[in-house]
Amino acid sequence: MNRIQYLFNTKKERVLSIYFTAGFPELEDTLPIMEAIQAGGADIIEIGVPYSDPIADGPTIQDSNMIALANGMSLKKLFEQLKGFRAKIHLPVVLMGYLNPIMQYGMEAFCKKCKEVGIDGLILPDLPMQQYQDEFKALFEEYGLFNTFLISPQTSEKRIREIDQNSNGFIYMVSAHSITGARAGISEEQIAYFERVKAMNLKNPRLIGFGISDSETFTTASNYSHGAIIGSAFIKKVKEAKDLSADIQDYIKSVIS
Repeated sequence: MNRIQYLFNTKKERVLSIYFTAGFPELEDTLPIMEAIQAGGADIIEIGVPYSDPIADGPTIQDSNMIALANGMSLKKLFEQLKGFRAKIHLPVVLMGYLNPIMQYGMEAFCKKCKEVGIDGLILPDLPMQQYQDEFKALFEEYGLFNTFLISPQTSEKRIREIDQNSNGFIYMVSAHSITGARAGISEEQIAYFERVKAMNLKNPRLIGFGISDSETFTTASNYSHGAIIGSAFIKKVKEAKDLSADIQDYIKSVIS
């Protein structure tokens, strides 16, 4: 059983996924950050593959992408870092990235490498549904990779149900029609969207992302879904950390407490 599937079979609420950019703040921080996220009590690790034009991401994650690329991070380097990581990490691990560098690497070679090192799923925001179905779905399934699509407040019910039918693992609910970034609280408009999607009784679990930053926003999001994803706020904590492992663990514990 895929680790993502096992997680949602055994934990029905307050699932916390933490996003970080591979190779940030230092090139070799990838595995130490993964270990600290696990030790802190998170449920899913989402590794961002640095890219020069991350269209869904705000300034904080864009900046981390630029620093990681300047540090020398690449897909080849990331897979070298991830070799053997399953000896220490038992959490589901998802790679989040954009099609361009993956296509340059070669999609089948990429999927094969993901399976080889122990990756469970993918989030590719610029992968069109039709292209996924026509070209990549069978490939992902062959290598045991769950694919996650994003929905937003502007996504129609028809489209949401289509995504639900063509997803496994979980659906990424973008909390607002904007780029990533921590915000001040969650609005009534967002809650109405959360309630609307919750009432659809989708087959896949839902995690809410964009604007989740602390215990309050995590709890609010979890009241309307199976949990939430924290990215920009976590990147800021990593950037400011004096003791990387201890500060990461303290932050995650403050969110889930």
